[in-house]
Formats: sequence, structure tokens, C-alpha cells
Amino acid sequence: KKKIVNRLSVIEGQINGVKKMIEDDRYCDDILIQLSAIDKSIKSLANVILDNHMHTCLIENIENGNYEVINEIIDLFKRFQ
Repeated sequence: KKKIVNRLSVIEGQINGVKKMIEDDRYCDDILIQLSAIDKSIKSLANVILDNHMHTCLIENIENGNYEVINEIIDLFKRFQ
């Protein structure tokens, strides 16, 4: 949990940096590069959370006989596309 919160703080800092760049009328290419970096950071964090979910929550639900969780994970994958 702490690592995820730390990563969110980094992303928050990146977003604040872009906001400042816009306020300072920085060159659009520089802003777009930073936005791309933020996008990659968010996708990477989403993958970490998904990996954790599959190794904990998903397995626990299946072991307890809740097979509906498989449909939930399929829906998650569809959203990622």
C-alpha cells in the first residue's frame, strides 16, 4: 500500500509540474512530453494494482467458491484495451 501511495504522490507531482508549465506558457512539445510520462506512470501503476489484485483478491475469491470474480476480471481486461 505504501509503495502505491508513494507512486501516486509522484504522479501528483508530475501533474502539478504540468500545471505550472502551462501557467508559465512553456513550449507545447515540453508539456506533451510530460503528459506522455504521466500517462505511462498511470498505466504502470494500474498494472501493479491489477497484478496485486490477481494474486490476492482473485485467488481468494476463487478459493472461496466465488467464480463470478472471473467475469469481473474479464471486464477489467476489456477496459484496459
